[in-house]
Amino acid sequence: MAAADELPRFGAGSGSTSPSPPFSFTIWPPTRRTRDAVVRRLVAVLSAEGGGVDGGTTALRKRYGAVPAADAEHAARAVEAEAFDAASSRYSSSSVEDSIETLQLYSREVSSRLLDFVRSRSSSAAAAAAGEIA
Repeated sequence: MAAADELPRFGAGSGSTSPSPPFSFTIWPPTRRTRDAVVRRLVAVLSAEGGGVDGGTTALRKRYGAVPAADAEHAARAVEAEAFDAASSRYSSSSVEDSIETLQLYSREVSSRLLDFVRSRSSSAAAAAAGEIA
């Protein structure tokens, strides 16, 4: 393996005298592809078809029960959109630090809203079951 000082640099050896393009990336907002991946992950966590992280049942499904796939898809899209809107409303500058804080807020909002959804669904189901018994 070549030593680090022997590795070619971007644009080196190409005969070009133009400077290398600056490296740039953004943390916030996430791309549509990333947001869609979040939705897919939420559906997997909620639905019986999701399989969970290790192919088993997730802790949320164990405690609150599985959500039908169609309902899980709808709920996941709503949870993600609400979390994105909440985080975006607090995004104030394009600094990397602010972007990171906003992404962390987005993640917390997704988690919080997901828990709110499964809890409300669980309590609604319990109330309906109690009404049937009485």
